[in-house]
Amino acid sequence: MSESPRSPHGPRAPYMRVLDSLTAAIDAGTYAPGDPIPSEAELCAEHGVARMTVRRAVRELRDRGVIYTEWGKGSFVAQAEEDDQGDA
Repeated sequence: MSESPRSPHGPRAPYMRVLDSLTAAIDAGTYAPGDPIPSEAELCAEHGVARMTVRRAVRELRDRGVIYTEWGKGSFVAQAEEDDQGDA
């Protein structure tokens, strides 16, 4: 029997798939610190999701400090935080 699309044990939410994809690309160095991430329209087309889905994924990355957004310019990869242990 196939799984219902509304099953809580089914595939991840669409915004999580976008989030995972962007996180993997940033971790792999596809987007380096200071580089722009794709626009909302590009991400919508690439992942086949609605704009609100992309906005939720981008907001999550921004809340985590992985990216920052400049109004009218786009979203960019943030600098990695330095480990303070070696600075003492």
